[in-house]
This record gives sequence, structure tokens and C-alpha cells, in this order.
Amino acid sequence: MELARYEIIQTKSELEKLARELLREDVVAFDTEADSFYHYFDKVCLVQIATRKKCWLVDPLGEEGSDMLSALGPVFASPKVRVLFHAAEYDIYVLKRDCGFEFTNLFDTMVCAQLLGYPSIGLAALVERHFGVVLPKDEQRSDWSRRPLTEKQMSYAASDVLYLIKLAEKLEKELRKAGRLEWAVDDFETLCGRRWPDREFDELGYLKIKGARSMDPVDLAVLRELFLLRDARAREIDRPPFKVLGNRTLLEISRAQATDLDSLAEIKGVSDLILKRLGKDLVAAVKKGLRKPHGPIPKVESNNRRRMDRRTEKRLSALKDWRGPKAEELKLDPGVLCPNAALEAIACANPGNAEDLKALPELKGWFIREFADEIIDVLERHSSKAGSAEEDGKDESKAAGRGSRRSRRRSGRRSAGGSSEEKASTTKNRTRNATRTASGASSARTSARTSSGGAKSGTPPASESPTRSGRRAKAGR
Repeated sequence: MELARYEIIQTKSELEKLARELLREDVVAFDTEADSFYHYFDKVCLVQIATRKKCWLVDPLGEEGSDMLSALGPVFASPKVRVLFHAAEYDIYVLKRDCGFEFTNLFDTMVCAQLLGYPSIGLAALVERHFGVVLPKDEQRSDWSRRPLTEKQMSYAASDVLYLIKLAEKLEKELRKAGRLEWAVDDFETLCGRRWPDREFDELGYLKIKGARSMDPVDLAVLRELFLLRDARAREIDRPPFKVLGNRTLLEISRAQATDLDSLAEIKGVSDLILKRLGKDLVAAVKKGLRKPHGPIPKVESNNRRRMDRRTEKRLSALKDWRGPKAEELKLDPGVLCPNAALEAIACANPGNAEDLKALPELKGWFIREFADEIIDVLERHSSKAGSAEEDGKDESKAAGRGSRRSRRRSGRRSAGGSSEEKASTTKNRTRNATRTASGASSARTSARTSSGGAKSGTPPASESPTRSGRRAKAGR
């Protein structure tokens, strides 16, 4: 592929002039390059813009700073200008966060590809499929915050927007033909209005490191202190935490409990540079963890995953059983049809009608319109089956209880009366011992009553347990 042609915008006045031109267009393609792979505090380092005829690269890291990007606000907010992105979510997030932009008329080609069931939804794959052009990939991990940018970097960046308008036109036609354009519009509108919470450091994030939860309390306490140290250091030098110290190295140091520089130096992953820059701090963190053992491990639900009781889990299973074949029928990825978080929300809420579904923010409008009746039907059928199973369980419990009572009565009769042989033996004994005192006979009768009563008033047999289990299940505990 030849190097893309573009014009560089480096001042706010230049960008304001360009923005006035863009407001006369019906569609404009955008992309951004950020530096989250190289910095703790990520930022927009480049904005790529293309119309049907021209391409521009906007540099917000010049003397005027990122404030110059404010000139693009009217373009993003205009309902008359379709704003194109591919995989828009991160772009929208950083532009809203850093510049406070509002978006009105959004179009995301990746969302289109997902709703059309494309097996590969990356921009390079789509451009090659539709135009036979192979986009460059060698600058994907570039540090976009470094200046000056190379010619290869800028050409790579420009290529990300050169084909977006033509690609969007093709995908829109396919969506219309498939009857799914409204689905895409719903997703675009949702993304326009989306708000993200401020990023906060998760002090329990060390528990999400693979292998952490299997550690003993002492090692885990050391890991906690190392995790806190790493984040503090990453903030201080504005580097991603993984570039300060990898998770595997954190685990190795925690298990080794290295309390001096010599033992720290022997640990795999601890380079001479790490030893020089962080050695003393790492040793101090290890010692602090050893002095303060870890308490009970708190339960951390990944990605805000809901905790479910047994009934809810069964509803979720029924919903997944519906989603799989339905996604296959529609030639969609199951997660595109209905993400797990949305299924979990349905399972927890157990809605009774479409209005109840609309109250769940995790569900997309098009999904509710198209599949509300099917979802409610799945839940009703599952509820009916669950109810039948409960009734069967109660009947079995009652039968078991009746059997248990009959068994106890038989046991009582045997205990009180004994077998025919025992009765005969008792008669002979009475004959031989006719002179036995009345008090002795009274003691024998008392013993028989005690034996009979013991079978009725003792600990209930195990067969009664299903009854108690059935009550707990019915109560949802």
C-alpha cells in the first residue's frame, strides 16, 4: 500500500477553519490514537479526520495543547453530520473524558460488522474483504506521545480513516437488506449517551491476579503490599503498572518472601534495573506484608458480576439454552445477540413482561423489541417446570414422611409387644416366677413403655430431610 496523503493540523486556528468545512459535510470519518500502552495517565495524542476527498491529522500535543480539540465540538454535536468511527467506544470515552464532547449522529462500522455476523470485525479485515487493500499493521503498538512522529506512523494513522466512509456505505446497505439497521441505530444512540465513571484505583485488584486466591494469608499479605507499591510507583513515573513490574514477578516475590536485596536478585523477573530502581522499596513492602498477615479473603465479583441463588442460576441456564440456538439461527455471536451481563440481569430480575425488560439498563432497545416475547416465554416455561419439580419434591417428601411414621409405629409395636417367640418366652418366665414382686413387674412395664416411646420422640430419621430442603428451595434460600 502506498503512503497515505494527509494534511497536518497543529494550531487551534487551523482546526477551527477545518471544523467550519466539516460542518458542511454530510459524513466525516474520525479516529484517535492514544498512549495507554505507554503511560499511566493516557491521553489523546492524535486525531485523524477524513471526508470523501481529503484527510487531516490533528496534533493536540503541540504548543497549544489538547485544548485546541475543542474546535471539533460543534462537528461531533451536529445532527446533520454523520460521525464515523470504527470500534468507537474507546474513542468516545477519551474524547468525552478529556474534552467533554457530546455526540449526536454516530455510526460505528465495527458494530455494523458484528450485527451482520462477520467472522472478522477488525478494520484491516473489513477493508481487505471489501476493497482488497491490506492496511499496514506495523505501527499498532507505537508510542503516539513521542514527537516528532515518523512518516510511517502518520501514514498508518491516516489509513485508519481513508476507507471508513466507503466501508460504512457498504455495511449500511447490508444492514438494510438484513432488516437490522434499526439495531445498529439503537446501539449508536446508546453509545452517544453513555457516561463512564471516573477511573479509580482498585485496592483489591491484587485478588484478580491469576493465582492470588490460592496463596496462603502471609504470601497474600505480601502480594497486597507489592501491588500497592507498584501502583504508587506507576503513578509517580506515569507508566502503566505492567511496565513497572509484571503480575508474575509480583507473585514470585510474594512467594519467595524476599527480605533482602540478595534474595530479591535471585527471583525470576527481577532485573538489575528493577533491583536498582525499586529494590529497597520492594524489600520494605515484603517486610510490611509479613508484619500484617492477610485476613479473610473478600469475595470480589469480576466485572460487577451478580451473585446468584440457585433459582436464579437455573433461570440463567435456561436463558443461555435459548440464546445459543437463536444466535446460530441469526448467524450472530451469542455475545452480540445478548451479552452475559444482560442475561444475568434478566435472570436476576425475572421480569414478567416487556415493560419489566425495558427497566433493565443492560438490555438494548432492539433486543427488547425483537425478542421480549421469546424471553418472557422462556422464563414462564422454566417457572412452570420448576414449580412442577417442587410439587414432585413435596409429594416425595410427604411419602417419605408417611413411610417414616409407619416405620416408627411398627418399631414401637415390636418394642412394646415383641415377637411371638418372645411372648411365649415371657409367659414361661411369668409362670416360673409367679412369686416375683409387684414392684418388679411394674419395673418391667415401665421399661416397655420407655422403649416404645423412644421410637416416637427421638431424632427424626434422615428420610425427613427432603421436606426441609423443599421448604428452603421454595423460599429461595
